[in-house]
Amino acid sequence: MKIVILDGSAANPGDITWGALEDIGEVVAYDTTSKDQLIERMKGAEAAITNKAVFDREAFEKLPDLKYIGVLATGYNVVDLEAAREHGVVVTNVPEYATFATAQMTMALLLELTNLVGIHTASVMDGEWCKCPQFCYFKSPLTELAGKTIHIIGLGKIGQRVAQIASAFGMYVTATPHKKSLIGTLVDINGCTVRCLEFEEGIRNADVVSLHCPLTDETREIINAKSLALFKPGAILLNVARGPVINEADVRKALDSGLLGGFGCDVVSVEPMRADNPLLGAPNCVITPHIAWTPVETRIRLIDMAAQNLRAFLDGKPINQVN
Repeated sequence: MKIVILDGSAANPGDITWGALEDIGEVVAYDTTSKDQLIERMKGAEAAITNKAVFDREAFEKLPDLKYIGVLATGYNVVDLEAAREHGVVVTNVPEYATFATAQMTMALLLELTNLVGIHTASVMDGEWCKCPQFCYFKSPLTELAGKTIHIIGLGKIGQRVAQIASAFGMYVTATPHKKSLIGTLVDINGCTVRCLEFEEGIRNADVVSLHCPLTDETREIINAKSLALFKPGAILLNVARGPVINEADVRKALDSGLLGGFGCDVVSVEPMRADNPLLGAPNCVITPHIAWTPVETRIRLIDMAAQNLRAFLDGKPINQVN
């Protein structure tokens, strides 16, 4: 079997191997693949491994040998699932591989906004501590998380993990879950008690709001000028879900005005980030370039699970099929 990896450099820039897939068939790996290159590179191949390379209806019509697409991610909106079904192509994804890493990044963003490690490290390296008349100093006040309330939007695996970590920090945890039947109840997550609230009630009472919901018509720009007006003055907002779940211009205005005390994100509306993104240069804003999923251990797990998906397909028992 010929397996073509279309945009492999994100998951594997060279520090790990494609061994799990190479054990299955002939692997041809490309760092990136443009729309114009996809058809030519896929000719004669039965299996495609993609992260962001798009398979639209035209691609299926021009690739009669294609039998399988493995999306090297949890989200699979890069594939036209209806066209895939019509052409008999099985599409799989890799769910939950980055739960721990994404929750870890969520807390890293929060801790950077509350403990200001970056600016203090820069200050020390610039020699300020050497010149300080006192044994310590701080450039801006730090914030203790114990006793604060975090409200989590989306209580899936990642949201649950964030809840557990926040609880260990001594925070009170509330959430707006996808399952509406849970609103008004208490949910126990491995000893962490989460109070489930309606969206508006939850954000109104939170010191920290953390987004962990999928991007849907319902959640698109769920954080906007109207919802931000309900936030506590000085509250912190975190987004490691999808960029378009917030209105970036509205968040920038909230940061400029001081309504938001801080904003941390690992995703933006258009990636790579555009030079005119309103969040660039915003005060009290921490942005990482969509790297929550990229620890070495996480990427190895991702490739191993992608190989398991392909093996299951070849055995006639597909797993993690999304179409």
